[in-house]
Amino acid sequence: MVDRPKKPSALATTPGLPPQAQLNISHDNSRVSAVLPTGESVEVLLFGATIISWKDAKGNEKLWLSEAAKLDGTKAVRGGVPLVFPVFGTAPDHAATAKLPQHGFARSSRWEFLGKSTSESSTLSATSAGDDSVKLDFGLSPSNLTEESKKAWPYKFGLIYSVTLGKEGLTTSLVVQNDGEQAWEFQTLMHTYFRVKDISTVSITGLESSPYLDKVLGPSSTGEPYTSPSAAVSLSSKVDRVYTPAGGPEAAVIIKEGGKKKFGIVRDNMNEVVVWNPWKDDAQGMGDFAPKDGYKEMICVEAGAVKGWQKLEQGETWEGGQVIMAAN
Repeated sequence: MVDRPKKPSALATTPGLPPQAQLNISHDNSRVSAVLPTGESVEVLLFGATIISWKDAKGNEKLWLSEAAKLDGTKAVRGGVPLVFPVFGTAPDHAATAKLPQHGFARSSRWEFLGKSTSESSTLSATSAGDDSVKLDFGLSPSNLTEESKKAWPYKFGLIYSVTLGKEGLTTSLVVQNDGEQAWEFQTLMHTYFRVKDISTVSITGLESSPYLDKVLGPSSTGEPYTSPSAAVSLSSKVDRVYTPAGGPEAAVIIKEGGKKKFGIVRDNMNEVVVWNPWKDDAQGMGDFAPKDGYKEMICVEAGAVKGWQKLEQGETWEGGQVIMAAN
């Protein structure tokens, strides 16, 4: 058979629209998932608007989720990305939030799914055609709260939480609005549990020469914040620290494993970074932490606005978020 040099190219087998991001809502309406045409995926539990899975195109899970995590709405999820609002930890000395449970009510309230939107590459070609990212929006207002939560925090508010899945990473952003006539204050944090292979080989850069509060050691002898050394942060015991990175939110915080970059985090209007790992003893004492040696395969690096309080007057809005880039 003679090979013709100008033979026609094969026709596309599926002419028409480029591939679209796929959205799925579970049968019991408890979770929402999205998959890009290239294979990246994210899954969000409506209880807490908690991200419980984020996978790359090869199906590799990027987040750590406890095998004993409660996903039925009976308690906040251990793992993934729980959302902290309107208080970080507990604040018995802050009258407005003194009656709230640890980390507030956002992570233990059922959110509404507001819908999805997609974006496409500006240069459509055979390799890039289709959705480059998908954004999932979730909402929370007093109408979603239990009577107990409304009584403990009786303010009018509106939250919109957006989770955007892209080919290279994941973006989470929060819009907070005061819908009432009375001013109120809040704190917020994105409590991200990153999955690693071996915590002993993990280091974190971007926190060098930065002030921090240490919840394990307690206040320093002078009462002033500690200052981190100029070296990367590594872990060999329980860590619970609140850093204010010297480089500001726009400076990336990098999680490395074995010296290689695994995740990069850039923050917007989130001035603090919490680093947490319970280590052996605390992991043993948590009923929803499994396996018990799971602390070896996770590290929490959490973008937040938790030092002091954000104040909103009537009608005012605050917005903050993070962009997480994952290395291949």
